Amino acid sequence: MELQPPSLLSEQFGPLQGVRILSTGSLIAQPYAAALAAEMGAEVIQVERPGEGDAAWRHLGRQLPTKDGTGKVATTWVQERRNEFYVTLDFSKPEGREVFLKLIKVCDIWMESSKPGSYPKWGLTDEVVLQANPKIVIAHVSGYGQSGHPDYLGRASYDMIGQAFGGLMYQTGFPDPEPPVRANPWTADYITALFCLWSSLAGYISAQRTGKGQSIDISQFESIHHLLSGTMVEYFADGFIRGRSGNKATAFQPYDAFPAQDGWVVIGAVGSAVFSRVCPVLGLDPTEEKWKIACTDVNSMEGIEFDAILRGWVAEHTVAEVVETMNAAQVACCPIMNSQDMAGDPHYKARGIHVEWEDTQVGKVKGIGVTPHFSVTPGKIWRGSVPIGHDNETVYTRFAGLSREEVAQLKEKGVI
Repeated sequence: MELQPPSLLSEQFGPLQGVRILSTGSLIAQPYAAALAAEMGAEVIQVERPGEGDAAWRHLGRQLPTKDGTGKVATTWVQERRNEFYVTLDFSKPEGREVFLKLIKVCDIWMESSKPGSYPKWGLTDEVVLQANPKIVIAHVSGYGQSGHPDYLGRASYDMIGQAFGGLMYQTGFPDPEPPVRANPWTADYITALFCLWSSLAGYISAQRTGKGQSIDISQFESIHHLLSGTMVEYFADGFIRGRSGNKATAFQPYDAFPAQDGWVVIGAVGSAVFSRVCPVLGLDPTEEKWKIACTDVNSMEGIEFDAILRGWVAEHTVAEVVETMNAAQVACCPIMNSQDMAGDPHYKARGIHVEWEDTQVGKVKGIGVTPHFSVTPGKIWRGSVPIGHDNETVYTRFAGLSREEVAQLKEKGVI
């Protein structure tokens, strides 16, 4: 058995220590899957295009100035692209293809995001990759999948496209005539990332057990579609089409957003037992027949009356008063939090959710730490984001067997 080259990580940590991932996608979904793995101890090598890198995502949205004052980096990039080794490589060139296959030989998982046929046109079919490394797990992430109706496979897809085609957007927002609303921020991409990561790790476990790798076809729209609860069972059973209902639940109450004196709260009472705990707060008798009807018949006269009473009570109190009173009655209730609220909240602070780390490009920053929390093998942030091609020499000399001179030559040719 061929020995793998030692890890570039100076310290092994987390539940995924010893797993090496090659990530060659751009933008959000697939690279975010790799980034999550990196926070849990996986050794992740992220490939970008020579010269420009992942230009859109490095600079999209609000930006922070770099330490040297020569540029700016997107706050989302700073948050999401930690703990990874960054190289550049042009797969379309023969020399780039050779370097890629050398990296494949020393990796456990290859994640990529592209339109179907992109890698095969460079001679990098799944068969070629698996021949180079029979145990590798290949995770293909795309908008519409690697197979299916030919009219769809070449189409571009972004977050909102996935939400719309996967069926989530039709159910998100308030009823007609209000328009469907996309879930923020980039929900379809982040959900696809989670599907990519769990399926890649499932494939990795199988490869470790059997010695055989395989490819995984992860489509964005299917990742979204899988979250639609009983939507399709309802349709196939009796033709029911689930639409938008806003925040309010349709089969029980209260379950909605309510305006208080100084902000918004959500109150959730699932089931008659919890409903019966809301009633005394409002001065109502939960054993009275009309309120029993109101509990589950949301649109009845009784249901509408109960909702009006509750809204009137909430409007007369502050957010803090509503939250304290409802939780004291063992009714689920919390504020609708913004950034300032979350930063100052005592529970966020007690769990250490927001942490500081040193970013290579912009200096010390504070943001969201590593989630979830492992008791024995916790994840960590050992490095912030880095410039384009930051680790070319380190990675290619260690994993591709190139000399420093060869790395310099490939850079001159635009291969890296």
